[in-house]
Amino acid sequence: MGKIPQSFRRAAAQYPVSTLLKPNTSSSSSSSSSSLQQQIPPPISNRQTQKQTPNKNPIKTNDSAPRKTLPSLIFDSPNLSEAKSQFNKLISTARNIPSDSSFYNSILQSFSSVSSLQDSILFLNHMSCSSPDDQSLSAVHNVLNLMANSGFPPNHVSTDVAVRALCTSGREEQAVELVKELCAKNSPPDDHTYNFMVRHLVKNRSLSTVNCFIDEMKKFDIKPDLVTYTIMIDNVCNSKNLREAIRLLVVLSEEGFKPDCYVYNTIMKGYCTLSLGSDVLGVYKTMLDEKVEPDRYTYNTLVFGLSKSGRVSDAKKFLRVMNEKGYSPDEITYTSLMNGMCREGDALGALGLLAEMEEKGCKPNVCTYNTLLLGLCKARLLDKGLELYEVMKKYGIKMETGSYGTLLRALCRKGRVFEAYEVFDYAVESKSFSDVAAYSTLESTLKWLTKAREQ
Repeated sequence: MGKIPQSFRRAAAQYPVSTLLKPNTSSSSSSSSSSLQQQIPPPISNRQTQKQTPNKNPIKTNDSAPRKTLPSLIFDSPNLSEAKSQFNKLISTARNIPSDSSFYNSILQSFSSVSSLQDSILFLNHMSCSSPDDQSLSAVHNVLNLMANSGFPPNHVSTDVAVRALCTSGREEQAVELVKELCAKNSPPDDHTYNFMVRHLVKNRSLSTVNCFIDEMKKFDIKPDLVTYTIMIDNVCNSKNLREAIRLLVVLSEEGFKPDCYVYNTIMKGYCTLSLGSDVLGVYKTMLDEKVEPDRYTYNTLVFGLSKSGRVSDAKKFLRVMNEKGYSPDEITYTSLMNGMCREGDALGALGLLAEMEEKGCKPNVCTYNTLLLGLCKARLLDKGLELYEVMKKYGIKMETGSYGTLLRALCRKGRVFEAYEVFDYAVESKSFSDVAAYSTLESTLKWLTKAREQ
């Protein structure tokens, strides 16, 4: 992208952008073919030689009233980072920022007169994030008009930058209005900008707003693609709206798109958060029917979702399938299955899974050890739990709230209070918790023990 024309720069140094972009309403320049240069007033040197005609009806002013000085910036360097810093300093120190757009226009004009067009747009993006809501869209319009008058009509790149400037500053409604306006002028956004808009809308606005935007774009022959539907499905699944996710899946197929593995995995993840193991298996079956090959994430999701919903035997089956397909389970896969097995009371089986995990070169994480320690203590396998605890001490693994409290209670139940104090010391030394949190748990455990002995 080129720089601002030299003829425009000379005039820009003396006159605000509103003067340059304002249509000339005089009779001598009423023709639509008038150029930008014809709209620029004569140089100051010429005007100084002209005789001043006295005003017959002067406006009376109050000389005693203080004059309002508007903050401003004049740039002499094209450095974008320096311009941003100067603008930030002005905004933070100025007491009265004008509410009209001429303040931002003059600053933008000053920087664009010494900088490239691309950096001017980036500077506009920065100003839009700091300007009031009612000024940001006006500033975007002005820079697009500036581009058009300078011989650079907006293209997909400039449209994308303008839309991002509004969306990243939380002004999605203004971005929607700008896109609709550009569509009406035969300058529609490309798929990248369109999906960027949808992604911002689904995160910050209601689903009905997103659907309205999609319907509006269809009027300009801009239709959602596979990426668009994937963005929406991911959002509704995160909000646990699985009914809408299935509806979108049907619409996606009706529009002629074939759901890929990522789409199915996203819906499966949504069912996992609700502990709906049967529905997770249903989505997996649909994948196979549609000839979509599952990937590693698919099997991780299956093991996690089935273990969480209490279907441990099915989870073990998919762990074997995963190995057969050549996908090595990671620590999350093993830990999810261990958690399910401990919930079913099979803490020893989960401990055996730890050995298998280490044999295959998969390193346990903090969650793995704490899950097993909690399961062993709940199953009243205290000796096995203490053996695992010693391993945790050896490698400096921090304790989690659940495993720490359960181990303390298991030791106190057996009358091994001294060892409970040692666990407390390790929890503090390893910085697993704050001193207050660790002591509070120990204190409540000892109170529980005293009360239990009195009964």
